[in-house]
Amino acid sequence: MFTLTVRDHVMLAHSLPDPFFGPAQGLHGVTYVVEATFERPDLDEHGVVMDIGAATEALKGVLGRIAYGNLDEMAEFAGMLTTTEVMARWVADRLAEAVGTTGLEALTVTLREHPDAWASYRRSLTG
Repeated sequence: MFTLTVRDHVMLAHSLPDPFFGPAQGLHGVTYVVEATFERPDLDEHGVVMDIGAATEALKGVLGRIAYGNLDEMAEFAGMLTTTEVMARWVADRLAEAVGTTGLEALTVTLREHPDAWASYRRSLTG
């Protein structure tokens, strides 16, 4: 299996209004370092998983939709607990839409909250 990973970051605000989350119940900021890893069993006719520039721009575009925003105020996230895991899935789903899935087998998105904690979501892109 071949992989290609691109990385960017995004700053945003949100709250996690459930007692389970302790002090994170209140509005707070977060800066996620976001890694997107594309997988395919064989390289394409150009000898790559996909174009690095296209993958980078697609990730930048997806993150631009939430950058510097407050997720609590965005209709798309109404009623959701925007945990790191939930946001990893959200990014993966939007990224799959942005790049298309031809030839790709899977996409893994990792959101790093800080150097010692992160969450990932792996999405199959076949069948």
